[in-house]
Amino acid sequence: MTASGDGLLVLEDGASYRGRAIGARGTFFGEIVFNTSMTGFQEVLTDPSYRGQLVLMTAAHVGNYGARSGEEESGRVQAAGFLARDFPERWSGTGGELGLADMLARAGVPGLCGFDTRSLVRKLRSEGVMRAGISTEIEDPAELCRRVLESPPMEGSALALTAGTAETYRCPAPDGARFRVAAVDYGMKMNLCRLLNAAGCDVTVFPARATRSEILAESPDGVFLSNGPGDPAALSECVETVRSLVGERPIFGVCLGHQILGRALGASTFKLKFGHRGGNHPVQDLDGHAIAITSQNHGFAVDPAGLPAGAHVSHVNLNDGTVEGFRDPGRRILAVQYHPEGAPGPHDARGLFAEFLSMMEG
Repeated sequence: MTASGDGLLVLEDGASYRGRAIGARGTFFGEIVFNTSMTGFQEVLTDPSYRGQLVLMTAAHVGNYGARSGEEESGRVQAAGFLARDFPERWSGTGGELGLADMLARAGVPGLCGFDTRSLVRKLRSEGVMRAGISTEIEDPAELCRRVLESPPMEGSALALTAGTAETYRCPAPDGARFRVAAVDYGMKMNLCRLLNAAGCDVTVFPARATRSEILAESPDGVFLSNGPGDPAALSECVETVRSLVGERPIFGVCLGHQILGRALGASTFKLKFGHRGGNHPVQDLDGHAIAITSQNHGFAVDPAGLPAGAHVSHVNLNDGTVEGFRDPGRRILAVQYHPEGAPGPHDARGLFAEFLSMMEG
């Protein structure tokens, strides 16, 4: 057993770190990734795209303010674990209802702080993300490493099939609707639905396994494909459904929805070395040349080589040149890898919703 209040972190390559544990006690596994955001711990923890991942924050102090209802991105903490250099034992802030430690404990999720997170981030940047484990029970790093190596990798994981809703439900626009949108939920953030409603869309949210006939039975003006966790290559059923919808309605895909749409058009996807996660990623719109500061959370990307004639790369990441979006006017398709509902810019990407509305008008 580790000492009271202590926790052990071990990566699949055997590297180990010891720190102060908060939240849930026990042994937990996931892919360890890092996020460069300085605020928004509640939104990060409740983002379904982080399911199955241990999230390491590069910001030194996380949890200075409290969490509050209405700012979560789903109904539960989704991350498998949370790590930072320092989790303050006291928090303050107007409207805060719950501290980070209590939030993690209630959700059954561990936290670890008080170790050299900077060296760990440098390691992940140079060697790539990998499986890891956090334990307040296991003292021996070799034993924890053995169990980490037995845990499932992110490649091949179909987490999106269970990350979203299991039942179809409706989110009507509060001030009247101009359009009806069918949203396929692979792990959809709540703010996406809020912004579609604010744009004048009545939204019907479908489970990830929804069929073409189920979606079109609602007579939508457009189809929205949400974000979500896991490997898009493991979602062949979802890809086939989206392929069958291409040309039937305007389609707007974000994050995992962008990747699924890319595969539906014939492109492949690949795993990034350490992914894009945070609120400071510069993306250029090649069609309009504007540069947006974007919120991102993904570990896979679309290879543009397989996109069909008529589709073109419309957005690129200025840090590494990877594809951040594509457009296909003839098929009425808009897809971006980043999160237009995020607000680091603060509103750099909101024009994408207007573009989707324009596609539905046409």
